[in-house]
Amino acid sequence: MRQTLSIAMIAMNEEVNLPRTLESVRWADEIVVVDSGSTDSTREIAESYGAKTSYHPFGGHGEQKNVALDLCTSDWTLLLDADEALSPALQAEIRQLLNCPEGCVPQFDAYWIPRLNLYFGRWIRHGGFFPDRKLRLFKRGSARLSEGVGPHSTPQFTGPKGKLRGDLLHYAYPTLGIYLEHMNRYSSDIAPLLKNKGRTSKSIAAFIWNTVANPAATFVYNYIFRLGFLDGREGLILHINHSVYIHWKFIKAWRLGQGKE
Repeated sequence: MRQTLSIAMIAMNEEVNLPRTLESVRWADEIVVVDSGSTDSTREIAESYGAKTSYHPFGGHGEQKNVALDLCTSDWTLLLDADEALSPALQAEIRQLLNCPEGCVPQFDAYWIPRLNLYFGRWIRHGGFFPDRKLRLFKRGSARLSEGVGPHSTPQFTGPKGKLRGDLLHYAYPTLGIYLEHMNRYSSDIAPLLKNKGRTSKSIAAFIWNTVANPAATFVYNYIFRLGFLDGREGLILHINHSVYIHWKFIKAWRLGQGKE
């Protein structure tokens, strides 16, 4: 008997990305989009694809996604970001997984999905950025996102998990400007969390490690040892700026610890 599928999404001014995402899942039984106050045509686009839309003020990434999960009514839930889309191979794999013969159910209650990231017009396949597996497909009610942890909230699921093979396509950062804006915002979101954990680089040794040595070591590890150089100039730009992002979040936490931000 076929298992039903809900798509859970949050959105804010995503009129550029949303059509691509929704086109890749329009075959799903239900699409739920929780909007946090878009001023563009996000909600109209979502509704044109048959999505159930609702408004909820943004209270954090994990918190907002949990609102979307609570509104889903199908047997299974697929959690998506508005800048992601299912590859044809992943669409077919999920449909086959849920199209169970009578009396049969999927082997696992949750599945990892490999995510392929697009940076500056190039699909990144090395340097630790692929397969970038995300836990996104699970039985309804079996997973919740962690809350109060900033933009990198992840679904929490206890029990064995399966792995799918088809790629989730992440149209992450088409331009360097968008990337830098996001990393600046993300580092500002994470800095208070670091401060609350006491990671404010109080000593000289901790300051040098967190703001200089750690970013530099991350670059060498990802770009050299994890073969990030195979992604060409785009890979070089990505790994340099990823290390800068690490520098930013610890500098901002240090400033918060001094009461200067």
